[in-house]
Amino acid sequence: MLSRPERNEYADVYASYVSRVPDGDLLTFLARQTGEFDPLANDLSDQQASQPPAPGKWSVKQVLGHVADSERIMSYRVLRFARGDKKELQGFEQDDYVTAGNSNRRSTGELLAELKSVRGATLSLLGSLNREDSLRTGIANGKTVSVRALAYIIAGDAQHHLELLRRLAAAPFRLRRSRLKYDDSPPGRSLLAEFRAAFGKRNAYLLQACK
Repeated sequence: MLSRPERNEYADVYASYVSRVPDGDLLTFLARQTGEFDPLANDLSDQQASQPPAPGKWSVKQVLGHVADSERIMSYRVLRFARGDKKELQGFEQDDYVTAGNSNRRSTGELLAELKSVRGATLSLLGSLNREDSLRTGIANGKTVSVRALAYIIAGDAQHHLELLRRLAAAPFRLRRSRLKYDDSPPGRSLLAEFRAAFGKRNAYLLQACK
């Protein structure tokens, strides 16, 4: 079993991701996690899944593409460091990857299937590691990180996006309770504007958190 990493095994930027992973068997958590994206994505039309909730934010399809890309990169780091490779690995610019990934041109089903395929490969790799492997470290993006910390970062990043999508999915219900519907919006008025009008700026973060 991959044990939870100590705080000095990963950079500050990943602390919130690691904290999102519950105690217990990590591989079991990872195995069931990707299925939780299904209802959040499958209940949307292709147009809804391709539409960002606000300017500069990612669509649901782009979120799915990002989670798969990020997991591939983190798993590659796991492989390199678990094998004792000490060469420093570069970081990546997530927004550039999302743009180049063209996820909005693909179907939601295809993206979900790809994410599960990537997760399957991740589980095979992590399941093959022993304790000594998991404690090895390397340098990625200028920061030292352990193999087991990378495993928790993979789970935490996906959980982060799951939580944001759940918040976004809850927003239409709040709008309906206030007698506002998507098709009631004046031409050119975004859902974010409708949400602000109904609930004020303080709660509008629900529609601004897709990345």
